[in-house]
Amino acid sequence: MAGKLTSEQTGKDHRCAWAGSKPHMVLYHDQEWGRPVHDDRRLFEMLLLEGAQAGLSWDTILRRREGYRRAFAEFDPVKVAKFDRHKTTALLNDAGIIRNRLKIDAAVSNAQAFLAVQYEFGSFDRYAWQFVGGKPIVNRWRNMSEVPATSPESDALSQGLMKRGFRFVGSTIIYAFMQAVGMVNDHTADCFLAARRPKRKSRLGGVG
Repeated sequence: MAGKLTSEQTGKDHRCAWAGSKPHMVLYHDQEWGRPVHDDRRLFEMLLLEGAQAGLSWDTILRRREGYRRAFAEFDPVKVAKFDRHKTTALLNDAGIIRNRLKIDAAVSNAQAFLAVQYEFGSFDRYAWQFVGGKPIVNRWRNMSEVPATSPESDALSQGLMKRGFRFVGSTIIYAFMQAVGMVNDHTADCFLAARRPKRKSRLGGVG
């Protein structure tokens, strides 16, 4: 996501405060964050990256996104699910990712659990989006200090994923995932990307 900002992007002064001014963060904010994602591979990518972020900053992970893409088979869950001990040990020497044994192992076991969800529900998308009733929850926060770290929906999805064998899917991580894939729209009121639709009441539609 690194790159120079266009004149149009630099002219947009009002963004969510977390985006800052670093080009890769601004581009991610402008082009991805909060936009609904229904492609399973993208959902797996964001689930893996959000899990990798645990205890770190999103800037740290975003700078390594291409490293993760190379290390984790273009975020193909079928391929990642087949990673063996030799492969995961080799990843501990890959400077392009966060070299944490627990997080690497979790990425593999999560890929296996991800495939199980696909088999049961037809797609991970169908499973995950049930927890928000199939439509984004649009919030109206005035500033970032009002944005919560969790929600009843992230609690429910987190619990459902943990029951299915996922790791690094606590409610805080899952709320960040939901923001990233547009299940929740948390662009603040002063952001040029703030949704203009009427606020939708949250709905817990997940099946666990």
